[in-house]
Amino acid sequence: MANRLKDKIAIVTGAGSVGPGWGNGKAAAVLFAREGARVFAVDVSPEAAEETRDIIAREGGDCTAHQADVSRSEDVETLVARCFDTYDRIDILHNNVGILHVGGCVELSEETWDRVVDVNLKSMFLTCKHVLPHMERQGGGAIVNISSITSIRWLGVPYVSYSATKGGVNQLTQSIAMQYATKNIRANSILPGFMNTPMVAKSLAEFYAQGDVEKMIQIRDNQCPMGRMGDAWDVAYAALYLASDEAKYVTGAELVVDGGLTCKVV
Repeated sequence: MANRLKDKIAIVTGAGSVGPGWGNGKAAAVLFAREGARVFAVDVSPEAAEETRDIIAREGGDCTAHQADVSRSEDVETLVARCFDTYDRIDILHNNVGILHVGGCVELSEETWDRVVDVNLKSMFLTCKHVLPHMERQGGGAIVNISSITSIRWLGVPYVSYSATKGGVNQLTQSIAMQYATKNIRANSILPGFMNTPMVAKSLAEFYAQGDVEKMIQIRDNQCPMGRMGDAWDVAYAALYLASDEAKYVTGAELVVDGGLTCKVV
């Protein structure tokens, strides 16, 4: 199949990567462009957004890079307005922004809790707040939010702020799906399991293996039923499906992409 997003305009937040390799948002932005979408690539790092834009441009796609902190209302309002001014519509909103801090309620500082809530949950509220009126006026659209299986399972790591915000993402997404179902606007979430991405290497290597990234990868691979973690492309292809017209009757869903991890008892 090809051109699954032909003539669609897609905002992808978190479209860069925090380190070498492919993060979920970067992979999704490139995949969406390969499938015919024009992509508005947003990242807090201008260099990361521009790297994604350059990859898409080299492949003959259309991408606009934009720097924004999506936890800030004024930044989100500006990016949505610029996307609409550039492309005249918004068909897809794909939210990938997320940060992770290890710590339970006692260990985590209040400031860190607030920052994780702002980045992981408030950002999706803000992008939806500013995109939904455009989708409603044009008669439809698709929202795909990245959650995590930590929203529904304990995975052995005490990151209470991450888990709580991802649970919030699930309910935010379902609320939007129900409120806008009659308006031809779909909203779905993706719940990735253990993924081998730059964010995971940056955030969890110290907890798992005293900073040894390769050892952390081995430990997490061994915990997966398939014997390996997934990667950003596994998440990106799930997002492609939910963003496409193939999923025209799918809304309010929580699509688990975890290699069977949530099926395990231990």
